[in-house]
Amino acid sequence: MGVMDYIEIIMKILGGMGAFLIGMSSLSENLTRLAHGKMRNMLNKTAKNRFAGVGIGAGVTLVAQSSALTTVMVVGLVNAGIMTLFQATAIIMGANIGTTITGWLVSLSSFSVTTFALCLTAIGVFMGMFSKKEKVKTVGSALAGLGLIFVGLSFMSGAMSFEEGTPLYAKISGVLEKISNPALLLLIGIVLTALVQSSSAVTAIIITMAGQGLLIGGGGNAVYYIIIGSNIGTCITALISSLGATPNAKRAALIHFLFNLFGAIIFTVFLLCWKGFADTVLVKMFPTVPAFQIATFHTLFNVVCALIFLPFINVFVKLADLIVPDKKKSGNKTEAEESKEGLAMAFDERLLRSPSVALGYLYQETGKLFTFAMDTLDRAFEAFIAKDASVKDKVAENNNEISSTNREMVSYLVKISATAPAIEDEKTISSLHYVLNDISRIGELADNVTKYTEHYVNDGLVFSGEFLKMLEEMYKKIKNLYVLSLATFVYKDRSRLADVDAQEDEIDRDRKRLVSTHIERLNEGKCQPQNSSVFINLVGNLERAADHITYIAHSIEETA
Repeated sequence: MGVMDYIEIIMKILGGMGAFLIGMSSLSENLTRLAHGKMRNMLNKTAKNRFAGVGIGAGVTLVAQSSALTTVMVVGLVNAGIMTLFQATAIIMGANIGTTITGWLVSLSSFSVTTFALCLTAIGVFMGMFSKKEKVKTVGSALAGLGLIFVGLSFMSGAMSFEEGTPLYAKISGVLEKISNPALLLLIGIVLTALVQSSSAVTAIIITMAGQGLLIGGGGNAVYYIIIGSNIGTCITALISSLGATPNAKRAALIHFLFNLFGAIIFTVFLLCWKGFADTVLVKMFPTVPAFQIATFHTLFNVVCALIFLPFINVFVKLADLIVPDKKKSGNKTEAEESKEGLAMAFDERLLRSPSVALGYLYQETGKLFTFAMDTLDRAFEAFIAKDASVKDKVAENNNEISSTNREMVSYLVKISATAPAIEDEKTISSLHYVLNDISRIGELADNVTKYTEHYVNDGLVFSGEFLKMLEEMYKKIKNLYVLSLATFVYKDRSRLADVDAQEDEIDRDRKRLVSTHIERLNEGKCQPQNSSVFINLVGNLERAADHITYIAHSIEETA
């Protein structure tokens, strides 16, 4: 064979790996879209039960088809402050178990299912071309991705199918047999996985080679050191992802690394002590299917490691705390600046790997911003009642924060839209754009109230106790409306909408009653004419705030 023949073999292997990775990416992306809110709901159920965490981690990874993707999402959730390190550690352990499904999927290429699986690519493409339903198109894309996985495996298998007894087969076998040093094999697994950022791709190559009779290290335990190394290499993605994140997010990525490192040490020592493990156990289980032997070991490694380390989750958390200490707080920053920094860091792009998870988090944060805007309106109204004009600067500061955070949220929504989310998520994205505008308007109306307070104080206006009492009664209803609206929005509870509308109608009637009463008193000479501008505008602004609060509740009608 000439140099060009070797180049052709290498190109086929690389081409096959490319098709495999594209297939994995397509399968992962479309399964995630099909799962829609299910992944988000699973991650939201991360209770303190460590077994539930492991199950959730395994389940999410089965959908995402990548432990690295799951771990990066977990790092993002920890960075956002909505998941504890304890919860993250359990999920990471489960993710390692869930990713072993890929090895079993790849091992099917050893059987006659490959030809059928290749047809899935065409079936998936046709489903996408001829169906008008979004869900059918997504299923088609997932099937096409699954088919591409087997196309890639077929390419790699064909490139490695050297006829036994030929000089080329002997030469390649001889080179592979010489690679028997456990430390070198571990390093190969780590480096290869770090380069392609996919332990699944490395496992696929190893299984394909084994299926063609190409034995690394001459057989025995040798190939399993690479599998162990690939588990360490897959941590690189999460470690890189945690750079620039909060200390807790760095700790989550570090725990993922430590978990795999300690597991690798235990299993390396085990294989070194029991040199006949592969021949005694795995070969006897699947004597004619090397692919199943490797898939079994991969699953065994991750399940056993999870069982060993599950009781010691708190130990991992404490160790990570020691290695990554908390940052010292700067005394030069104002409370608002520190709060703003926290909000900016919360919109974590790691979560964009799963649009439904990212959107679920942003939806939750929108509820918090709604509360912040309402607190600002409360502060402005209470200052009016107390004739306190000094609150103007604080309300303006809050408004700046609302505006800035609003812009960041809109930008994040645009990024979520760019990830081609499910049609249900697109509806939520559209409604959130309107909700964020309503929240901004509530903040602006609070700012208007402080201006009326200035006139109240500086112009020496006098309002009767009766008027102030009626105004407070109206605002009390606005606060009740807010409570109803927030609950409706957060829980997407359509059954509350009738109560929201009824409360908003009462507020409208109060505004009309207040204005008509004021006009009557004005005509009777019981009220100063200079009060009119402040009075009517104040009541009108409060009623408009109630309108925006109501719009936020009704936004759920536009969501799935």
